[in-house]
Amino acid sequence: MIEFINVNKNFKNTKVLNNINLKINDGEFLVLIGPSGCGKTTSLKMINKLITPSSGTILINGEDISKKNTIDLRRNIGFVIQQTGLFPHMTIGENVELVPYLKKWPEEKRKSRSKELLDLVGLDPDKYLNRYPSELSGGQQQRVGVARALATNPDIILMDEPFSALDPITRNSLQEEIFKLQDELKKTIVFVTHDMDEALKLGDRICIMKDGDIVQFDTPENILRNPSKGFVEEFIGKNRLWDNPEYIKAEDIMIRNPVVSSQHRTLLQGIKIMSDNKVDSLLIVDNHDKLLGIVTSKDVRKHINSSGIKLSSIMSTDLVYANNEDSISNVLKIMNENNVGFIPIVDKANTLKGLVTKSSLITVFEEKLLE
Repeated sequence: MIEFINVNKNFKNTKVLNNINLKINDGEFLVLIGPSGCGKTTSLKMINKLITPSSGTILINGEDISKKNTIDLRRNIGFVIQQTGLFPHMTIGENVELVPYLKKWPEEKRKSRSKELLDLVGLDPDKYLNRYPSELSGGQQQRVGVARALATNPDIILMDEPFSALDPITRNSLQEEIFKLQDELKKTIVFVTHDMDEALKLGDRICIMKDGDIVQFDTPENILRNPSKGFVEEFIGKNRLWDNPEYIKAEDIMIRNPVVSSQHRTLLQGIKIMSDNKVDSLLIVDNHDKLLGIVTSKDVRKHINSSGIKLSSIMSTDLVYANNEDSISNVLKIMNENNVGFIPIVDKANTLKGLVTKSSLITVFEEKLLE
């Protein structure tokens, strides 16, 4: 765990960090984000002592880093920067092997590790090991930078806007690569960016900073759903949630009071309820609102001449439904796969919570587009 305790930083008469308190969990991908000058890069560089606090304490696994040997500390923390920091006079293999070399790893172990890492970041070792940085594209150089950061298998990786200078296609590709790497390796990654889309794609949690303060620190989903009023709301964009459908849940857009009926009502009563509410189906629930089945206008027509029949005997129990925590993307997928125009929404206990219809979806999205 990395912990900032009452950390302040002043550069001459300028206050850069204001009493920062922050905990970064083991194996977590934390994104620091905010406008230029907010203190995000200063915070990152304090973790490997490139910048020292004016006051306060930074702990790594409970140890005060100010009391640790700086060289040893840095050799056990991977660091990836925007310009890659590759040494131009060294081959790609030599660049990747640099920290293992300084740590006096045997040559055979270094060579084996550099090949393994180049393969891990998607570069063929036989093709790239003996090339020089100038012979590689920006995206390829950045992959080498990531490989070098992983060379001694550190628990912590610091990444300071590593993809910001790359073209959008290369940037998206590397974002996917680093996400896959983190999913496999479970490192503690602290990642600085000024791009909210990048933060949403990568972070387990996002720390939004402004003028040296933390203004919101939460999961991407919670920040999108409940941005702090004012700066955060403006910074992320009021409608950004709707640009990220994986974060929109069924409960966000469902009709909350669908027309329901008891299974013990007669067919005639069911028809009356449909007519009064101008619907062509009834969701059947028990006394505790547990979803039991559905009666459609088609079911009604089949039994219109039956006398005294109860809805329980004609309802369909072969239901297509979704969970209130399902993303809207998943709800749409279920509706399309089953070729249905509406879908009941239930919670984990199968209690009916609402209804999503194609027409209600269109209405919701139209309203958002017109905001």
